[in-house]
Order: sequence, then structure tokens, then C-alpha cells
Amino acid sequence: MQYQPRRRPRHETVELRGRPVHVTRWGPADDPSPLVFLHGWLDTSDTFQFLVDEFAREHSIVAPDWRGFGRSAWNRGPYWFPDYLADLEALLERFAPDAPVTLLGHSMGGNVASLYAGIRPSRVARIVNLEGVGMRRTEPAQAPERYARWLDELKDPPAFGRYESLDAFARMLQKKNPRLTAERAAFVAQCWAAPLDGGGFAVAHDPAHIVVNPVLYRREEAEACWSRIEAPTLLVLGGRSDYRERLGPDCTDEYFHRLIRHLRIETLPGAGHMMHHEDPAAVAALVEDFLDATPVSAR
Repeated sequence: MQYQPRRRPRHETVELRGRPVHVTRWGPADDPSPLVFLHGWLDTSDTFQFLVDEFAREHSIVAPDWRGFGRSAWNRGPYWFPDYLADLEALLERFAPDAPVTLLGHSMGGNVASLYAGIRPSRVARIVNLEGVGMRRTEPAQAPERYARWLDELKDPPAFGRYESLDAFARMLQKKNPRLTAERAAFVAQCWAAPLDGGGFAVAHDPAHIVVNPVLYRREEAEACWSRIEAPTLLVLGGRSDYRERLGPDCTDEYFHRLIRHLRIETLPGAGHMMHHEDPAAVAALVEDFLDATPVSAR
């Protein structure tokens, strides 16, 4: 059985920076400063549905599919991370041109939100960051091997797997994440999968996303942006996520408090990285408590 949404989403396609972008919306359409939800890597805007349904009250929400994900247009070539910042700015100019917004981002979306808030502090009123905590530090000595791998993958690009049915896709999702219920897995499968011409299903994203990035991640640049954030920020971490272990000293409470001035950190003990899929009720409670504690009008 598939999860049934309680708050009806609306779908539209808008043109941003000369390309079609799919947007999912909930709540009133005329709010001059909607909440902007930004999904993570290989996710789509649709799967914020679980979180939206758990809110105690209705919110005006705008959630795009990033370029090359879900129902948004693909690039004709590689993906460059700064494009997400420019795409976000274009989205805000369309849906909230005159007011600072609240950004909620998961994983990659949380990284985009936090970078943008430091680059354009006047455009962001509040941030909810669901484990958008950056990547491991890199060293220049890693560059030759990284470039070599990139060249190899351009010649022999990686591809997504094929699944016989949406049920098979959903079972794969549950195998990867046992905390995902069968009902939610079926819903996510429908959002993430696309039919193949020869039968079966594959992930509905551009396979170019899984080609290694030839540019090394530079954590020092992310830290420079984070240090300029003026907005109150809620960082939510999953107690069963591996990010604390993976990033070590770059993922402690003390580390983040040194960088981000108006920061509140919460940990959900029973949730992993995909917390908005696993325990949306707990995430929703934290988000609404934070929104109530940091009214935009008070800033």
C-alpha cells in the first residue's frame, strides 16, 4: 500500500535561467515570503510530502526539483555546483522578490541553503538545515587521481540500475534504509523512478550526477560562507547517521558554533540521514518550534 498525502500538493513548471524547473507547492499561493524547501542529492521535491503532512498548521511552501533531478530539465553536460546557488537566487526572485525567506534544506539542499545565506545574508531570514554539513576535507595532492577518475568516467559513464517494477524499486529503497516504512518507500519509488523504453524503471535523474566531480571539495570556502550567516539557524542531525563519524572534528557541536553565530543544534536519536523520510513527525515538531521561536517580524 502506498502512502496517501494529507495535504494536497500542487505542481507547476516555471522557467528559471532559461530552463524548465519543476516546482511542488503546498499551502497558500499568495504568501510574499513562502518557506523554500530544497531537496538533497538524488531526491526530489515531492518527498517533502511526509514532512508537510506532519506540520501542526498549514504553511506556504515552494520546493523546486534541482536541475537534472526529478522533473526538471537536464544539463547537456556536467553539473557545476555554483549553478545551484544561481538557480536558488532565480527561484527567490520569482517567488519572493521583496522579502527575506526561510530556507529549509536537506543534505545537498542544506549545503546550498547555508552557502547562499552567507553569500546573500539579506535575502535569508531563517535556515533549517537537515544534515547539510559539507563533505570531507580534501588536499591538493588528491587532484591528479581525481582528474584521472573523471576522465575515465567520461569515457565509460556510470549508469543507474534497472528495476523490473516500482515494487522492486521500493524494496531496494527499504533494503538501503530499513527505517523507511513500506508505505513511504512505495511513495518515494513513484517520485524517484521513471519508466524505461524497454520496460522496467530507473532513477529519474540525469546519470551525469554520478560522474565524479573533477573539482575537489574545498571546505575552507564553505566555512568562509557559513561564517557570514546572519540568519537564525537550526541544524538537525540524525543520531543514526554516519556524518558525525565521517567528518570527525568537522561535525561537532563546538565546530558549528564557532562558525555560525545564531545557531541551535538538535539531534534526533532514532533517525538517520534521511530523517524527513524516516521520522517526519519529529522533524516537523522541531521545525515549527524553531519557526515560532524566531519570527521573521522580530528581525
